[in-house]
Amino acid sequence: MATVDELSASLDVTNAGLDVFYLLFAGAMVFFMQAGFAMLCAGSIRAKNVKNIMLKNILDACGGAVGFWTIGYAFAYGGSDADKLTFIGNADFVLANVHGGGDLIGWFFQFAFAATAATIVAGTVAERCKFEAYIAYSLMLTGFVYPVVVHSIWSSSGFLSAFTSDANKFLGSGMIDFAGSGVVHMTGGITALYAAKILGPRIGRFYDADGNELPEPVSFPPHSVALQVLGTFILWVGWYGFNPGSTLGISAAGYGDIAALCAVTTTLAAAAGSVSAMFTDMLITRSKTGETMYDITMCMNGALSGLVGITAGCSVCEPWAAFVIGIIAGWVYIGFSTLLVKLKIDDAVDAIPVHFGNGMWGCIATGLFASPGLVDQAYGTPNYGAFYGSGKLLGVEICGILFIIGWVGLIMIPYFLLLNAAGLFRVDALEEEVGLDISHHKGAAYDMSGPSEEAKEKYEISTSQRKLVVPADDGEENA
Repeated sequence: MATVDELSASLDVTNAGLDVFYLLFAGAMVFFMQAGFAMLCAGSIRAKNVKNIMLKNILDACGGAVGFWTIGYAFAYGGSDADKLTFIGNADFVLANVHGGGDLIGWFFQFAFAATAATIVAGTVAERCKFEAYIAYSLMLTGFVYPVVVHSIWSSSGFLSAFTSDANKFLGSGMIDFAGSGVVHMTGGITALYAAKILGPRIGRFYDADGNELPEPVSFPPHSVALQVLGTFILWVGWYGFNPGSTLGISAAGYGDIAALCAVTTTLAAAAGSVSAMFTDMLITRSKTGETMYDITMCMNGALSGLVGITAGCSVCEPWAAFVIGIIAGWVYIGFSTLLVKLKIDDAVDAIPVHFGNGMWGCIATGLFASPGLVDQAYGTPNYGAFYGSGKLLGVEICGILFIIGWVGLIMIPYFLLLNAAGLFRVDALEEEVGLDISHHKGAAYDMSGPSEEAKEKYEISTSQRKLVVPADDGEENA
């Protein structure tokens, strides 16, 4: 008969396996979001550039895996020690000392997040960015820039981390960013903003071929709304791995409660953001034109904005707060999108308003709405939001926002300027005009040629020879 110790050991093994499977499932859902980004980006741009953006989405996964395996994971988590603050990790390069299912599946889950940060940029600079530049900035982002942000906020040695020792917590609190409104989405979104500003708008968006400013910005209609909607739904589904999966386990007491709350808050924020953005845009359009129009793009991007906005606080906000956060996220999206147009910054898929604008809002919202009881349940600390009587957490969240903006700008602005000065950043005007599929990828994504004129002529001759003569009826013969 098994002893108590044997049963306890067996239970520990089962729990460890359960946690590995949970992260495998959640990480796979996050990785599947790459398909959502691919569909959304492909549908949002013109048909002449579909191959280019699809290839970039595939290579996001490939580059993210290589970069995060070689140096990214080491910079993010290597040598973490809760009793010592460091700016960057310094151990476990190429996973040299990472063994066991728990550690290995942790790498897999974090790699999926790193690939997501890189994908955000690809959509913004679509239709005019050189392939070489894309590979260069993608590796820089996933291998160095993003891991430093991760180390600072999620590692136990990070100066902004909520997981370090009490004595080392920034302002006695540490930043709460449960699944990455700031770490993932703001990092990708602000990189996209810097890239779009330096790269410049697509030809014909704000200026004509001679560089003269157009009276009104020109919108380039998406070539497939169906792909956009499919991508949006895939991303929404993937977010149930992104947010609930960030418990990083499920067997420990209370983890199931946290994951369940994350699923509920994620759903409510997405729904509220979608409705908020669409109906607010409808009211704005009605006030300007007198017509009532419902924009599906606002509906889709509003949902994504709500998802980004709740990502930081999904484990520490009450369901009612998630609904409010989603509503405001829709307004943030509209405001940022309008601002980009006024500043003549061309974002091909509106990723900057969704990810940067609402990444900031997600961090701020956590500083406002974090519930004391839920913070204690998820983090074991007494920190809470300003609406519950303490402004300390809000101050930490704002510092985290400023750190991300400053750190990414410090590295990526000179990097993009260097690529631009070397002529490696933007394709030439003729290549952009004809489309990147033809100029860079051996032909268009869609075969629209149809049959040849010779084949159509042969078919017409064939059908004319096979026509039947309809006999006259009896009445006509007798007449």
